[in-house]
Amino acid sequence: MLLRLSHIQRLVTRRPSSLASIVASQKRNMKIVSIPIRSDNYMYVLMEERTGTGDIKANNVKALLVDPADPKALEKVSTVLEEEGAGSVDIVGVLTTHHHEDHAGGNDIVVKAIPSASIYGGKPKDGPPRVRAVTNLVADGDEISLGDSIKIKCLATPCHTQDSICYYVTDGDQKAVFAGDTLFQGGCGRFFEGTPEEMHSSLSYLGQLPDETIVYNGHEYTRGNLKFAKTVEPMNDALSRLEQLCDSNEITTGKSTIGDEKQWNVFMRLDIPAIRQATGGTDAAAVMGKLRELKNAM
Repeated sequence: MLLRLSHIQRLVTRRPSSLASIVASQKRNMKIVSIPIRSDNYMYVLMEERTGTGDIKANNVKALLVDPADPKALEKVSTVLEEEGAGSVDIVGVLTTHHHEDHAGGNDIVVKAIPSASIYGGKPKDGPPRVRAVTNLVADGDEISLGDSIKIKCLATPCHTQDSICYYVTDGDQKAVFAGDTLFQGGCGRFFEGTPEEMHSSLSYLGQLPDETIVYNGHEYTRGNLKFAKTVEPMNDALSRLEQLCDSNEITTGKSTIGDEKQWNVFMRLDIPAIRQATGGTDAAAVMGKLRELKNAM
């Protein structure tokens, strides 16, 4: 039985942070709602709209949460959608990008409130699953559907954690990827459980997605990533566009594409002479490792 957000008792009545914003697609059915939580995390609501009118007030709206990283995730979702006039939304499950608390910390709360919810998450090559409350383990290439037209492909991107999964979402000509802590605007995640080779492989994998794919990441780190990129590749003209993006938007998630990242993200530009010179690396793994070392030291 599906639980509508309008039926959830709201324990939090204050307005959400001024950072909360709606990033809504304008074509066909897919809509993505970005919700800032914790100090710099993002969670998302991936919604379908049966009418195809672009009006999220219509009935029969189904949704998946992405990284509900807060014990009060459901209340925050309800608050944001209600203030936007979204009406009733049926949450049918959760897409978890990796097991870290600041990404999966609300999964068990969702299951308790919505026992029918499917909790999707990855599994490391060795050892048991570590994603909280996971009910549906996914692997590279697995596919999930939401409603009549939204298709979700699971992409294994091990390094930040060994259970990292990015979710490539399409609806007609709309394309987006929930990149968790693998790919950020202008940066990448730390190598907590992996190697430079693995991060290079994972980012190269994401780089094969269509250039127009919109990137939704796990944290608001863009300004720090821009600062670092200027020290590594200062003559890259694309960084002026990234700087303008930062200056114009308090929330930068959903404001870049895979094509943009390949132009300004130093971690996806390992063969550029200036970046190799800055790191002293002669091969991709060495460059990646040195970039991460330098970024960690900032």
